[in-house]
Amino acid sequence: MTLAEIKAMNKDVLLPSEAAGPLGCDPHYIRVAAKKRPELLGFPVTLIGNRVKIPRLAFIQYMEGTLENEDAPPVVAHGRGRGGERVDV
Repeated sequence: MTLAEIKAMNKDVLLPSEAAGPLGCDPHYIRVAAKKRPELLGFPVTLIGNRVKIPRLAFIQYMEGTLENEDAPPVVAHGRGRGGERVDV
């Protein structure tokens, strides 16, 4: 699923399987992070029993870089440079 498809939806919440496409990750990683460290996701999540729900509008704002979340800690991604050295992104 793409961000454009999510924007065109008329439902209030997303499932991890829907949010995973624009994020480029496995939905399972979203579920695990939502349960263990939701503050690191960067967008709000709601846990209902075993289910993870993501507010659609907040997710869109997060993806567009317009979500205001003053309480969220900065997230640093790590990668590898061309020579294989570790770099912070």
